[in-house]
Amino acid sequence: MAEDELAAFRECWKEELTSNKEDQPLVCAPSPSLDVSVQAGQNDFKNRYFEDLNNLNKACSPSQSEEAGCIEDEACVGGGGNAAAESEDQPEYVAIARSLLDGRTSPLLDRIQEERTRRKRQYQNMTNACSASLQQPQQQQPKRKVKKDEELLDLLIQDLNEVNDIPFFDIELPYELALKIFQYLNSTELGRCAQVSRAWRVLAEDSVLWFKMCTGEGYLQDASMSDSPCWKSTLRDCRNSAKTVRSNWKNRVGSISQLQFELGKVLCDVSSCDNFVLAGYTSGDVRLWDTLNWDSTASYLKINSLSANSEPRPYVRYVQVNSTVAAATYEDGCVDLWSTETGGEPLLHYQSTGRIQALALSPDSPVLKYASVLSVWQVESLVLVPGRGQQCPLAALVAEEAVYLLDPREEQPRTLHSVYGHPVTCLDASDSHVALGVKRTGWAMYDGGNKIHVYSLETGKPVACVGDSLGDFTCINLRDSPPHLLVCGNKDRSRSSVASLYAHHLGVTSVQADDWKIVSGGGEGLVCVWEMRMGAKLWEMHNRHPVRHVCFNTSTLVTANIPDDKSPRGACITDDDLTAHRRHRGVICHYDFSEDALSQDHILPICRSDYIESSGYNYNIGLAVPYDRLAGSHPSH
Repeated sequence: MAEDELAAFRECWKEELTSNKEDQPLVCAPSPSLDVSVQAGQNDFKNRYFEDLNNLNKACSPSQSEEAGCIEDEACVGGGGNAAAESEDQPEYVAIARSLLDGRTSPLLDRIQEERTRRKRQYQNMTNACSASLQQPQQQQPKRKVKKDEELLDLLIQDLNEVNDIPFFDIELPYELALKIFQYLNSTELGRCAQVSRAWRVLAEDSVLWFKMCTGEGYLQDASMSDSPCWKSTLRDCRNSAKTVRSNWKNRVGSISQLQFELGKVLCDVSSCDNFVLAGYTSGDVRLWDTLNWDSTASYLKINSLSANSEPRPYVRYVQVNSTVAAATYEDGCVDLWSTETGGEPLLHYQSTGRIQALALSPDSPVLKYASVLSVWQVESLVLVPGRGQQCPLAALVAEEAVYLLDPREEQPRTLHSVYGHPVTCLDASDSHVALGVKRTGWAMYDGGNKIHVYSLETGKPVACVGDSLGDFTCINLRDSPPHLLVCGNKDRSRSSVASLYAHHLGVTSVQADDWKIVSGGGEGLVCVWEMRMGAKLWEMHNRHPVRHVCFNTSTLVTANIPDDKSPRGACITDDDLTAHRRHRGVICHYDFSEDALSQDHILPICRSDYIESSGYNYNIGLAVPYDRLAGSHPSH
């Protein structure tokens, strides 16, 4: 009911009460002889009020307080014929008020029942006051009746306000349906709803809502409902932790570990996925690190007996790793596959008659593809489309200025892009698109320069063409980028769809981006971290040799500086092999920006090595990373 309608209702009610009081003056005074009839009338009225609530006009008129007088005496003696006549003459709003008080149009039956109990006690107090008023002089009766009538009217209007203000659907609707409505609210809106009532607070703090919100924001994807007693607190902790990690990223606060394997000589290739880092060396050794468990026995991978017995042992050419398996290829055409859980001997060994040209491992399934020199094309790049599983793996490869799609369900490869005289310089694929960098030659250079073409895997048609660089595109990242975002680098600058960043004077060699930052590596050995929104460099790190690998997740970053020269020697042929010096071997850096990395328990693996191990005994502490590289970089110092 609106405020103006309520005010009009109240004024109309008071006028009616006043008119009833003037039309029916009190003509009989109380007498002790009528005490028995007064008590009977009071009990009769009490029963009628709480059982049927059909005589609301009596409760709101002057005649109610005079029930102990002549009117109530006549009602007790003469019957209830007048009550029925009065109920017919009542206005419509009185019937509405009676129905509201009776609960027929309100779903809040429990609350109305509580209100009835409260009014019952109040009515008893008023009845006692009315009995006491009978002992007062008759001239004081009208003034007290008016006050009682005003109190009853105020109580009725207050009840109407409560009925209008109380939310209905938390009582009317089933709990599951109300929970379905609440799941469309965010955390701020749920907090506001929790302040409405107790029933809404129970709904707004339901664990199902906060569990879905927590997993929907990317936290604890593998968790279940029973893993936390209070998902609201868990989400708050996850958000605070993410905020701290983001601040650590920006301010370069964390720990750094150099993943070294002195017996491996020169670093050849590096791959990382989740918490695993895989590296291959010129000695033929393959090393696997588990950054969550530094002492894991799976770190030691044995090579196949054929390559192990060769003299000299062949170099490792390519390595790939995902969460379940690790793969490596050698210069002699061998391919080995290990389990990241057990390590040790290879699970699978294959010998190719030709040199391996490219190697690709699916990021989410144990699907491995490689291309050798005996293939139909001269393969320059090979990637597997993620999200396809083992049933229908889809591969994209670059060969002879063209890009092909290889589907095991099709007999012939499908040509995705082919322009004569315009070679493809880089390639990457997501679950729905393929992106490739094209080098334009001749007169095409004057038509916008080199381009990045994006094709749809579903239709095989181009969906976007971006870029206008004069330099060749050297790297592109589409798989690890957020939706509708692509980041690439070329020989003269870094590029993304929303920013153009200049950093590496020898060209960009690797790049990756997320929703707020870009990490790039250059041929001069510089690793730069950028804030995408501002287009500003946050910090940089430098090491020898080009940065060939950059991979990061929420709290960690892995970079690899891989030398171009695999057999460095001195100025004279009689000089010693320079691979014994660390500066010629390359380096793998693992950055950890999580909160746990700031604790004093973080100790480098080399500091826990035994002296019986050559890697620990020959470790030269004087060649460690300088102190000013990262805050708390080497706790052992």
